This record gives sequence, structure tokens and C-alpha cells, in this order.
Amino acid sequence: MVIHVIHALKDLQVNKTVIVVGHAAKQVTEVVAQQSPPWAHTAFVEQKVQRGTGDATIVGLQAIDSEVGAASEMSDTSTVIVMPGDTPLLKASTILALVNEHQNSKNSATVLTAFVEEPTGYGRIVRAKDDRILKIVEERDASPEIRSINEINTGIYAFRRDLLGPALRRISNKNSQSEYYLTDALEVLAGMGHQVGSHTAPSNEVSGVNDRWQLALAERELRNRTNQAWLMSGVTMFDPRQTFIDVTVTIGKDVTLLPGTILQGDTKIGDNCEIGPNTRLIHTTVGAGSRVENTVAQESIIGKKAKVGPFANLTPGTKVADGAITGSFYDGSR
Repeated sequence: MVIHVIHALKDLQVNKTVIVVGHAAKQVTEVVAQQSPPWAHTAFVEQKVQRGTGDATIVGLQAIDSEVGAASEMSDTSTVIVMPGDTPLLKASTILALVNEHQNSKNSATVLTAFVEEPTGYGRIVRAKDDRILKIVEERDASPEIRSINEINTGIYAFRRDLLGPALRRISNKNSQSEYYLTDALEVLAGMGHQVGSHTAPSNEVSGVNDRWQLALAERELRNRTNQAWLMSGVTMFDPRQTFIDVTVTIGKDVTLLPGTILQGDTKIGDNCEIGPNTRLIHTTVGAGSRVENTVAQESIIGKKAKVGPFANLTPGTKVADGAITGSFYDGSR
């Protein structure tokens, strides 16, 4: 899920992406470090005691400043983007629009907001009569009047670097959770006379994932987006509803995917291939012109113009030569 959030930064020239980890820090670090794109320049820092989003941001800023050469790469007016790791549907175009709004308006901070019919559970955006953002109030601390507001905080912000640190030093944990809220930094900046702006995003992009049901809904939407992009680029799918493609997969030209095809991880499909039906490929390379039918393959290499299956099992390390025909029930472990 964090990888999807990182990819939302792809349209920006990112100097550093700092991932603040807490629970299961080692496992998260290992997976994200392996899958994070090189352009993101990913680094990790641990928030050893979870004391709120404001504290997590302080930890992240300290990591940026401690990086060798980081201070020379970024000016005081550089933009710092703060994002949660549980919004996998966020689009790169939305983050680019947020940053453009922030920089063009010369805001001290710009918050990504959304309008929802049922705002329960979200922080509310409180504005002045002239539409300036005054503060963000968490629901548990909100009055009934504020809870009636349907403009919500998405937890995604752009800050001017030289103003974020001083604002964070002025927030407190005097709230119902005894935590340091990052949202309080916006009220500090507004109270100091700095301009706090906003950019509105579609509500379906910024929904957080908090349970397995929400995860399933997010995965379905991501699958639809991914399949649509491949269909528009010329890939043929007999039934997109029964075709599952990870965003990390690469597919060549004039490829046909039959129902029940699952392509995962660093799988690469060459030109003019036919995959499926009922085929699962994990970290597997398929050469141009090959056909793979009713097969499970993991960390394998299939050569050009090969025919694999039906009912083949390619275990890690299996190599199928160019032009080879494995036949039915082929077992790559033998």
C-alpha cells in the first residue's frame, strides 16, 4: 500500500522520500526498500514511540536535515509534502495539482481536502468568512456545529519547509488523545498571519484503508485502473473482471490475456504473447511470441516462441528454452 502512495509522487522531482515507520518497522522497511522506485530516493526513520502525526512529522524532518548533503539540495522555501501511507488510490495528478496550488499561491501550507456526504471519523476544515482556513478539528474534539461540516481533511499537505519546523515546535498534546496533531500546525501558521490554502480532491481518491473490507474495495478500484490503462495501450483481455495485474508488471505489444490470468510482482510479458486461461505468473519473464496456458510460474524465465502448459508448474529458477514445448503437466522442479 505504501508503494502506491510513493508512486503518487512520480510527477514531481523528489529530492528525498522519508518513510516514518513504527509498528513492524523492520518488515515494512525491507519490503518498501525493495519495491520503491529509484527516483523516489527513499530513506527510513523510526518513530519509536507513537505520539501522533505531529511527532511523526518532526521525526521525518529531522531525518531530512540529517541526510548528508540534504541541506544544500533544498532551499528554505522548498516544499515538504506530508502524506499518510494508507491512501493507495491517490493519483499522481492530484498531488501535482496540490503542489502547484501551494507554490503558485505562495502558501505557508496547503491542505488537500475533500467533500463527503458522510464525514464521520474525519477532521473537519474550519474556515473564516473570507474562506481562509483557520484550523482543522478532529472529530473527537469537535463541537456538534463543527461535526456538521462536510469538508474533510485528507491528511495530505504541502508545507513551506522553513515554516513547518517552527510551527511544529509550537503545538501541544492537550487534546483527548494526548497526541501531537499535525493539523495543529496549520492553526499555528494561520494564527501567525501566514496564508493557509487548500486544494480539493475527489473523495474516492483519498479514502484511507483501515480494514480488510476497505482494502478489498481499494484493490478492486486499482485493478480497474490498471486494466483500463493496459486495454487503452493495446492489450487484449477477454474479461477484465477476471484479469489481475500488479502495477509493477510490464506487458509488451499485441498481448492477449485470457480469463483467470494473474500477473504479479516483477513479471514481464514480451510482445505477441498469449497468457491464460487460469494462469498465475509471479516475478516471471515471458519471451516474445510465447503461449502460457493453465500454468503457475514463480521466478522463472520462459524463452521466445515457447509453449508452456496446460497445467505446468514452474518453480523458482526454472528456465524454458526458446521454442520449447513443455507439454501437459510439466513440472519445472524435476
